Amino acid sequence: MSSVAVIDYGMGNLHSIAKALQHADPSVAVNIVADPQAILEADRVVFPGVGAIRDCMQALNALNLIAIIREAAKTKPFLGICLGMQALLTDSQENELTSCLNIVDGHVVRFIDGLTDHHGERLKIPHMGWNEVKQQPHPLWQDIPQNSRFYFVHSYYVVPDDSSVTIATAEYPDPFTCALAKENVFAVQFHPEKSQTVGLQLLKNFLHWDGTL
Repeated sequence: MSSVAVIDYGMGNLHSIAKALQHADPSVAVNIVADPQAILEADRVVFPGVGAIRDCMQALNALNLIAIIREAAKTKPFLGICLGMQALLTDSQENELTSCLNIVDGHVVRFIDGLTDHHGERLKIPHMGWNEVKQQPHPLWQDIPQNSRFYFVHSYYVVPDDSSVTIATAEYPDPFTCALAKENVFAVQFHPEKSQTVGLQLLKNFLHWDGTL
């Protein structure tokens, strides 16, 4: 039986993502784990998270998971979600600049205050709710229509140094990277587990993905 490890470092609704993964493909064994060996032995790894990046990095360090995550991101299909996406970058503006995992070169920046939409209406921060996602070709978008709407909750977004890793964008009000792909790593700013049918389809695609483009 294929297995997926959902990394448990104390941040994020782990049972929600685990339940969504199980629903996406009941034949896959989904395990919420903090044990480094269990993470490395899984066929696939999901790195979720919500909250502040400094707390995330401190928790990963306390649990001796930083090297494990870097290793898993080199060797098997790997999915980062929300804060788990931001943590893959080099650093974040949050908490007066926080060093991250540096798996993907780039930075995490905050939406600026005073943003308005194309009608002049004030945009709130955090960016919260449903937004259209414009895809670039990748196996994880299989059977997901272009411009499908996914659910977002965030005040910061990623800016990769290499724009070729951007695999999808959303607008708030300007386009920003909401999904990236680098070899066997795929990461999304939105929450697939809260995004109904299209979110479950993305998770199903991940559970069948061999990590190649």
